[in-house]
Amino acid sequence: MIRKLVSFFVVLPLGILLVSFAVANRHSVTVSLDPLGSNAPAFTATLPLFLLILVMLALGVVIGGVAAWFNQAKWRRAARRLAAEARALRAERAELKADLAARESDGMPAHLTAA
Repeated sequence: MIRKLVSFFVVLPLGILLVSFAVANRHSVTVSLDPLGSNAPAFTATLPLFLLILVMLALGVVIGGVAAWFNQAKWRRAARRLAAEARALRAERAELKADLAARESDGMPAHLTAA
């Protein structure tokens, strides 16, 4: 319930700000991706300013997320290695407990048996 209230009080104002930003910046701008052809650029696009800014913002978020994901690869690799080691140690412990229980059920003290 609290999560819904918090998201309502965060998402609603952000939505209002986004809509007001889009309304205030709806004028068209021409974007050229040809740095050498300033007279007759090879690729141009005319789009609203708010759309250009929002696309660049989303692109920045995606690029930042990918960079962070690649930067954390060594930690994920270490976590996988440690998890595999923990699974192996748990399996070994279970085998040793079963062996100990089998030896004790035979009536032989575990500390007297040779491995």
